[in-house]
Amino acid sequence: MLDRLDKEEYFYGHKGCGGCGGSLAVRLALKVLGKDTFVVLPAGCMSAVGFVYPQLCFGVNALISPFASTAAMLSGIRAAAKSLNIKNCNVVGFAGDGGTADIGLQALSGAIDRGDKIIYICYDNEAYMNTGVQQSSLTPYGARTTTTPPGEHIHGSRNSKKNMFEIVAAHHIKYAATASIGNIPDYIKKVEKAKNTNGTSYIHIAAPCPTGWGIDSSETVAIAREAVECGLWYLAEYEDGKYKLNKNVKEFTSIRTYLKKQGRFKHLTDEDIQEIERQRDENIKFIKERYI
Repeated sequence: MLDRLDKEEYFYGHKGCGGCGGSLAVRLALKVLGKDTFVVLPAGCMSAVGFVYPQLCFGVNALISPFASTAAMLSGIRAAAKSLNIKNCNVVGFAGDGGTADIGLQALSGAIDRGDKIIYICYDNEAYMNTGVQQSSLTPYGARTTTTPPGEHIHGSRNSKKNMFEIVAAHHIKYAATASIGNIPDYIKKVEKAKNTNGTSYIHIAAPCPTGWGIDSSETVAIAREAVECGLWYLAEYEDGKYKLNKNVKEFTSIRTYLKKQGRFKHLTDEDIQEIERQRDENIKFIKERYI
């Protein structure tokens, strides 16, 4: 799988934190898509670390969009490419969880409805990391952020993650998938599928942030893999109107062990962890009934 990647680097020399999951998601996707690619990024970590003059790190055409307009600008680029008779190019957006599930959702919905041939990749690090680790609608239950600090009565975020994969699939999109930095061959395969899809594609990739999650920079891939193994993340696809689970975990590892490795969950009580386990079991039941 890895030998199919472009040998060139199209996202190189960025100023991201060590172990940044989002930067790995961008780098790998561009090595699949290649040099004939146009990139759009809203305000967020990847635009902040990728456009630091004079050390601009994109080796393809890339621009920063208004926060809410990633998908709209992708649609505009695709229309411009068509009018200029530019063929065989890829148009891809990379946005964080806040720029996707909160601020950019309307533009994404419209692009899917139009069926524009674009790829939208959400690198989900589960908070607004670029502006100081504030809660987003994809921040998980119990997580400490600067806007959900744990206290005597409220132990971090009261959120349950918005299910963006299901929301996008409900639009009858051509292709959608979940992915993880913890399973890179699976992610590469899904970017290749998106590249070859004649219509709108969406990939939602789990991309841990060592700074916001309170883990060592060397643990990004391992903690992302563990999220799948303990049932708090899953790998799936929606294609031709059908759902498919890509990895059916037969026996889950300990949620407690996964959570306690991260600084953002150190404060959780036994009752909090039991609630997270209950939510996991409910979600897994839904997934296995729908996808298998």
